[in-house]
Amino acid sequence: MGSDLLGRSRTPGETLLRIEGLVKHYPLTQGIVFRREVGSVQAVDGVDFELRSGETLGLVGESGCGKSTVARTLLRLEEPTAGHAYHRDRDIFQMSKKELRRLRRDVQIVFQDPYASLNPRMTVGDIIGEAWEIHPDVVPKNKRRETLGTLLERVGLDPAFANRYPHQFSGGQRQRVGIARALALNPEVLILDEPVSALDVSVQAQVVNLLEELQDEFGFAYVFIAHDLAVVRHISDRVAVMYLGKIVEYGDESDIYERATHPYTQALLSAVPVAAVDAAERRKRRIVLEGDVPSPADPPSGCRFRTRCWKATDRCAEEVPELIDRFGHGHPSACHYAEVREEDVA
Repeated sequence: MGSDLLGRSRTPGETLLRIEGLVKHYPLTQGIVFRREVGSVQAVDGVDFELRSGETLGLVGESGCGKSTVARTLLRLEEPTAGHAYHRDRDIFQMSKKELRRLRRDVQIVFQDPYASLNPRMTVGDIIGEAWEIHPDVVPKNKRRETLGTLLERVGLDPAFANRYPHQFSGGQRQRVGIARALALNPEVLILDEPVSALDVSVQAQVVNLLEELQDEFGFAYVFIAHDLAVVRHISDRVAVMYLGKIVEYGDESDIYERATHPYTQALLSAVPVAAVDAAERRKRRIVLEGDVPSPADPPSGCRFRTRCWKATDRCAEEVPELIDRFGHGHPSACHYAEVREEDVA
């Protein structure tokens, strides 16, 4: 049993978030005066997953597959079209404004772009301390300066930086400020929306290591959103692979990276860069996908991946594959012809 930033106990393995049938469609309209809906962009179309205390769930997929929409909808920054999302036993999508304010103490987000997510007119101290103005009972006023210094130190920044403005920091330092801001309310869940994709590779490693240290020390649970499978593997306990608004494969980190069964996951893994000594072997296994990702405004019938899949048959066009455990290993995959490639077995 771990403890949080305020010393309160946290129980490992407790379910903190549960998402059931999450749908987010954006209407497409036509006309200037009398606007009418002519279709919709199916950004997220039936997503289910759970997040347990102290673990990291990696949500991975190509740009535009709906990962960030899932994050924003979970926090009601976007309103869902359908589905349910529960924080513990409370339905987030049914919460009042007062209840949402309380939720955001427990569930915080770190945004992708550290250059756009910090107010350039506010000092770092004011950016982090703003959370305590909204939730004054989290940290007493007479302890805020001390707590601010502790937070900055904990994310690897000098407490003296509190009086500086965002433009005076590098990208990696700004992202550390974003992490400190998220930690200011002592949450139990952090949604990390591609937190390292805008950073240099060497800085990415530093930020990922920092997140792991914070999790080990305080027991935070993370939803880690990324398109870089190498980063996701390094930090995640479980992984959900998304394609065109749907989760196509879901399992423990070892299941996904060593025994992937969905063709899309296999293609993504085959494209991960490897050391030069393994390059010849990896070239034998490389899967090159043909064509572009279809438009979410007009997704293919049946399996959404079928237009780029080498296994596709008429069945794939007619029948939507269920996300189910097809081998009895607790590792669901949404493919009629799911199988483990021999060369992918570790």
